[in-house]
Amino acid sequence: MTALTSLEGKNLALARGQHLLFRNLSFEVSAGEVLSVEGPNGAGKTSLLRLIAGFLEPRGGTLALHSTAGESVTDPEERARFVGWFGHQDGIKPQLTPAENLAFFARYYAHGDIEYALDHMGLRRVRDLAVQYLSAGQKKRVAFARLMLSGRPLWLLDEPLSSLDAAGRVLAADLIKQHCSAGGIVVAATHEPLGVPCRQLLLGAA
Repeated sequence: MTALTSLEGKNLALARGQHLLFRNLSFEVSAGEVLSVEGPNGAGKTSLLRLIAGFLEPRGGTLALHSTAGESVTDPEERARFVGWFGHQDGIKPQLTPAENLAFFARYYAHGDIEYALDHMGLRRVRDLAVQYLSAGQKKRVAFARLMLSGRPLWLLDEPLSSLDAAGRVLAADLIKQHCSAGGIVVAATHEPLGVPCRQLLLGAA
């Protein structure tokens, strides 16, 4: 995992069409920390994640990743190589099994241990069952296992706890803690507590 020291946004502004989602938004999150992005529906939580990932361009302000080598990455395409994305779409093929999906991503990222990811996310029993037959919570676990294989230092999580039962939420929190303990950064858009210590960024406040 490429080592980062921080993610920093300064005076960011973002619009979708003619609608300004936010402006003058500044934040900084350091290696080993979780930033919980909170606010009502439509406040721009998912859009902020997409902006950080490089999928959207800001109307104003700057966004940079800082590495331990003293490098500052501001170009969206360059930033993308540091990002592990976890969105509403799980990024897994329903016709394939969890093991087959993870084998693909292990080859794609050239990183990670498939068997460890399956075991860690409690998927051993369904490893050879087509994903289309899994429950919503089990699919979410497969998506977390995919994220484990990415080897990316910046995780962007959009409502990561939705569809997970209590045991799944504990696993997700443990995974986030492990990532941060290894020097990773997590930015999560969420309506509910993540179960880990977080810094808070509130969007859409009056």
